[in-house]
Parts: sequence; structure tokens; C-alpha cells
Amino acid sequence: MNVAAVALASLSLASAASLAVAAPTTDADYLRASRCRGIAVGLGADPAAINAYLKTAVAGRSPAILDRADGEFVRAKREARGDGKERLQAELAGPCAAYTAPTRTSSLR
Repeated sequence: MNVAAVALASLSLASAASLAVAAPTTDADYLRASRCRGIAVGLGADPAAINAYLKTAVAGRSPAILDRADGEFVRAKREARGDGKERLQAELAGPCAAYTAPTRTSSLR
């Protein structure tokens, strides 16, 4: 009985640990997050949470994607300094919120 309980507890911990790991980010997610960072900087918002997301998601990115991400950041920052600030504030509060949330994919109870 104890062996079965230990095995079940070990299996439960292993599956819970795998759920706590953040899902891998795609290149498209990385590029969108870079755009969101540019919007935040351009609008004068705090980009700390997006910076943290980008820092964890940079691993394994090709130099071409990193260059495109830099371009997205610059374009979005420039766009935020022009007209259409309301639209960009809505984008920052809406789709960009995904890159400011905690990286855990589930809550463990």
C-alpha cells in the first residue's frame, strides 16, 4: 500500500511540475511582444513586465528574428509618438496584456 501511495504522489508531483512550466513561445509571439514593448515605451508606460517576458523568451531565437524584433520595437515606438494613441493604448491594455501576465500556465491547488 505504501509503495502505491509513494508512486502516486511522485506521479502527481511530476505532472504538476510539468504544468507549471511556461509554454514555449513562438517567433510570432516574440515579435508581438517586441511590438508591445515599443508601444509601452512610446506611450511612456512601464515596460518592465514585457522586458521580463522577452528576456525569458529570447533563448534559441535566430539572429533574423532578433533583428525583426528590434525593427518591430522601433516601428511601434515611432507609431506611439504619432497619432492614434487611443488605439495603441487599447492594444497595450488588450492583446499586449498577454505578455505582462505571470508565465505560469496553471495554478496548482
